[in-house]
Amino acid sequence: MTQMDRNVAVAVIGGGPAGLTAATELSRRVPGDVLVIEREAQTGGIPRHSDHLGYGIRDLHRFISGPDYARRLTDMAQDAGALLATETMVTGWDGDRTLRLTSPSGVQTVTADAVVLATGARERPRSARMIPGDRAEGVLTTGQLQNLVHLHHAEVGSRALVIGAELVSWSAVVTLREAGCACVGMVTPYPRAEAYAAFRAPGRAMLKGPVLTRSRLVSLHGKGRVHHAVVENLDTGERRTVECDTVVFTGDWIPDHELARSAGLAMDAATRGPLVDARLATSRAGVFAAGNLLHPVDTADGAALDGRHVADSVCAYLRDPAQRERPAVRVRAAAPFRWVAPQLVTADGAVAPRGDLLLWVDEYRRLPKLRAAQDGRIIGTARTAWPAAPGRVYRAPWSLVAKADPTGGDVTISFA
Repeated sequence: MTQMDRNVAVAVIGGGPAGLTAATELSRRVPGDVLVIEREAQTGGIPRHSDHLGYGIRDLHRFISGPDYARRLTDMAQDAGALLATETMVTGWDGDRTLRLTSPSGVQTVTADAVVLATGARERPRSARMIPGDRAEGVLTTGQLQNLVHLHHAEVGSRALVIGAELVSWSAVVTLREAGCACVGMVTPYPRAEAYAAFRAPGRAMLKGPVLTRSRLVSLHGKGRVHHAVVENLDTGERRTVECDTVVFTGDWIPDHELARSAGLAMDAATRGPLVDARLATSRAGVFAAGNLLHPVDTADGAALDGRHVADSVCAYLRDPAQRERPAVRVRAAAPFRWVAPQLVTADGAVAPRGDLLLWVDEYRRLPKLRAAQDGRIIGTARTAWPAAPGRVYRAPWSLVAKADPTGGDVTISFA
């Protein structure tokens, strides 16, 4: 192992859509090296092994497959001049913006003028969801399923039960079909499948069983490999046995936040990602965050647009690293909202990416009306023409909180 030291203008940690898009924009504008640090052998993130159409709509204005999308973002970053370090792990911090890296070529210390955290999010596996029963084979997350099918061309079984009914769940159904595995059912605790109707309709045509709404997985059984699962209706308590040899846990996302936490950044207990303002600046000067590290989980093109937005913020910081701290007020979400991002409104009028306030909700509302309150008074109201629904990001206008007093108390967002 060798020890090396280097300095770069910007270090981008994570080579998924957010990180690659940020690196592309920064490489075109920053007079210095932009280094992308990716732990996998290839950049591209989750889309790399999500081999179906639906990627690139909002950022590239294309309708392409996940692998094609990953390749395009990688090529764009390289063409712009970004340096891509793959099979490289950030193992710790040696200062505010100094990183310890380990790769097959050795140990390295990188000091950056600015750092962008774009480490993404992951699905909770069975162990994190505390599902009892036999420890049998055939239990996967969506990512593991897609990796096995699209990268390794492995067999995954013949009858699968999918846990979850959000967008990524239907992606799992498509992958199962390509693998020749019948999807015999989906399980969701909500009254309806969470994904958009445009995805549910063709997805249902691929199902060989029902969508079990208002239900939960109780236990898994099988010696050697899964044989059946027990599912319970949350309203009646009635239980049913579903014969299956594969179980795919989808959704229930958590940010890959270990690096942010080890840096001592201020964290949000609701999203479990770092606290950021509209510029996507964290609590440490010169350290920014973007993509699904902040709001698990948005679509890939949504994360990419975060990367485009954060590039502007990084450039502004590099022009004036000594800029003084801006007063900020905290934004919180009231139930049935679970979280809100960004969580800080600053006094300078900065606007969040795409002018959106992102929220996650646990109840369906068809034509929601929102209000923001601070210190006992309403500071903003808004109504959206699109519904608020579980299992997907709900977008509200940033203007809802734009009039917040940065020296006042917390702002609370709720349904009116």
